[in-house]
Amino acid sequence: MHAKPALVALLSLLAANTAQGIRIIQSNDDGWAELYVRSFHDALIAAGHDAVLSAPADNMSGTSSLDIEPLPRRSACQYSSCPSSSNAPIGRNTTSPRLNWVNSFPVTAMRYGIDTIGPQHWNGQAPELAVSGPNVGSNLWLQVPFSGTVGTAVYASKQAGIPGIAFSGTSGGTLAWNTSPLPLRSSLYAQLATIFTNRIIEGGKPYLPNDVWLNVNFPEVEEGKCDSLQKFTWVLSRINPGIVSKKDVMTCGTDRLPTETDVASEEGCFISVSVGDSNDKTTVDAERQKIVLDRLGGFLGCLP
Repeated sequence: MHAKPALVALLSLLAANTAQGIRIIQSNDDGWAELYVRSFHDALIAAGHDAVLSAPADNMSGTSSLDIEPLPRRSACQYSSCPSSSNAPIGRNTTSPRLNWVNSFPVTAMRYGIDTIGPQHWNGQAPELAVSGPNVGSNLWLQVPFSGTVGTAVYASKQAGIPGIAFSGTSGGTLAWNTSPLPLRSSLYAQLATIFTNRIIEGGKPYLPNDVWLNVNFPEVEEGKCDSLQKFTWVLSRINPGIVSKKDVMTCGTDRLPTETDVASEEGCFISVSVGDSNDKTTVDAERQKIVLDRLGGFLGCLP
């Protein structure tokens, strides 16, 4: 699938301003043929990255960190994106070997992408960054432990030692990879995720501390509101409430970060960026929050 015409102008700017392209493994839990993940893939490629998608053959939302070896596929994939005659546990797009499906759960797809599918494309080299989503729908606080999109980023960070970022978009409604014209929500989420990915990369390696993943949630895209890149503000947040937690990193005049639910509830176009612990999918300590805060710097803003 090639980048839609509506994306070309902005994506050329992303390519011109990005850090040096790196090897990125992609996944999600909504399925390999879902529009959001395909739009993000196009954006990463246009920005100069060597991205490879390895995602479930079907929508596997809400499957957390389940990981089971794939079985031969005997029915058509999501949106009839692979034939019923596949009879294989994994497969790829016939016109683009960068697009791959795994007949199992999201974490299994990420594992295959890291261990097998990605290295086959990269001449034996491993991915340098793992990104998942954008998920169709948000992944906030109580949703986090059950999300397959989150599960893939956590797997990459904890088990594979590869920095992981989970992206989710509040605007829901699943759509096939070949939906035309490209909806604004899919275009904007792809652009925002690419811009954030580039920002993380710009500071050089290591992109994130060990056993850390990022949970990024985009607000709803609406015509006349949250409908252009300039309207969004990125806010450092925490996954779970900090009622009995130690102090967070000092920013925006306080040592208690807003929860990502607080950010999502705020009137305006605010994007929550939570620094997660790969050991339990909750919020990390202030020391590791500060490392991410220092890397993002002026990229972040504050709630009113």
